[in-house]
Amino acid sequence: MFSLAIGLFFWYLGATLVLAFAGLEIAVVGVAFLMYARHATDGEKISIQGGQLVVECESAGRLERAEFARQWVRVEPKSGDHSLIELSGQGRSIQVGRFVRPELRQVLAREIRKALRSA
Repeated sequence: MFSLAIGLFFWYLGATLVLAFAGLEIAVVGVAFLMYARHATDGEKISIQGGQLVVECESAGRLERAEFARQWVRVEPKSGDHSLIELSGQGRSIQVGRFVRPELRQVLAREIRKALRSA
């Protein structure tokens, strides 16, 4: 808003291009806010509900949900120690761990395995 006030002041003084650039600045900031808002709710939720492992991954407003029978779930890294964790079973698979630091993904995999055994 302050940029718009400055632009209007200079437009009044005769420097018309300042207002155009102030409008462009406000538009760019608005687009940046929209992009941030689109990804503000991104996340992964892993839960055990009865005999099912339920995984929900939300990215840019798109929700991907997968359910696996607990006793058939495989938990393994996608390719290496710091790669995403792949949960698979019954012909389906989903990757989790995007929001976990790479060095902590193995800890997450162990916690998922432990929860699957104990629940």
